[in-house]
Amino acid sequence: MTRLRRFNDDGIQAFGEFLDGFQNGLRGEERRQALLRGRALVEVVGPEIRLQPGSFSTRFALAAYLQPRLPTMEAGTARDAGLWSWLALFFFEQLCPADGKGERRLGARARWVPAVGNFRRYYRHLVAGPVGILHAHRDDPECARVLLCTPPNRPGEVAEQLTSRQEFVSNKGIVGAANRLYFNRESGGLKRGAAGRGPGSARRLADVLSQLDVIWDLHAMTPDAIIGLLPREFDRFRG
Repeated sequence: MTRLRRFNDDGIQAFGEFLDGFQNGLRGEERRQALLRGRALVEVVGPEIRLQPGSFSTRFALAAYLQPRLPTMEAGTARDAGLWSWLALFFFEQLCPADGKGERRLGARARWVPAVGNFRRYYRHLVAGPVGILHAHRDDPECARVLLCTPPNRPGEVAEQLTSRQEFVSNKGIVGAANRLYFNRESGGLKRGAAGRGPGSARRLADVLSQLDVIWDLHAMTPDAIIGLLPREFDRFRG
């Protein structure tokens, strides 16, 4: 078990240098561990909060493990870049697994260091994103499955479309509607075609909802009511 920590400003900078080095082939568990516990780079957050790396099959599982263990989101945790960056490094093996060729791909920097001043990019963070989503829907976490059913390192198209728009990601009616449309309860994954670009896809849902939001108060509507407003192209997902 490891005590929960956060990077200070120097730690965030050192983490960025670690990512740059990793991208250029400078890798090693010793470097990672030195960063996680570097006395000049980190500070303990709540000495009684302890974590273990674990193995999480989905973003939901990762968020469900972390969300009850973290300081309350209302206390500023959501904007704590040092905390989320440290957690991203702590769960690095889960968040940056090797592919079939043994290669590891970091992706955009916002996946590792949260863009706390840019809402459209904030939820791309591989730890802050799923934890924030689960926290926003803590009264009914099951409705957020559609945004969190993919592996921890792959948020996916459905999550990208709905979390990049501030008015959507915390809207219980919208997320509930998306969950009913696209989440396959039998497989625990997304329905076929949900993440595509065709009629009825999540990309189309985001576009249609942006139009409906001009006329309707979507925040006051239930998932069923929102689904009822959608055009016929969404029929294949309604069942």
